[in-house]
Amino acid sequence: MAALFIVDLTVTEPDGYAEYRKGVAATIEQYGGRYLVRGGRHEVVEGDWRPMRLVVIEFPSVEQAKRWHDSPEYAPLKAIRQRTARTNAVLVEGV
Repeated sequence: MAALFIVDLTVTEPDGYAEYRKGVAATIEQYGGRYLVRGGRHEVVEGDWRPMRLVVIEFPSVEQAKRWHDSPEYAPLKAIRQRTARTNAVLVEGV
């Protein structure tokens, strides 16, 4: 069953975050993931949530998404993201 990795992030250090952006797509693809949303214009239609930058990544399964998130390939990039952005993320099993 597909899984969605949904992220709302605020970039705090654009120059450092640029390094993350250069390398992350290859690690996602390596684990069978693909971007559905990568930034872009958005509109809140209900509630008081004020996301800054939304990213949605689809993986073949929750397990595969976790493999990517915990992978040695992604680890150095994750450290860069954690230094250069504030992140909220959820992993959701799809239908």
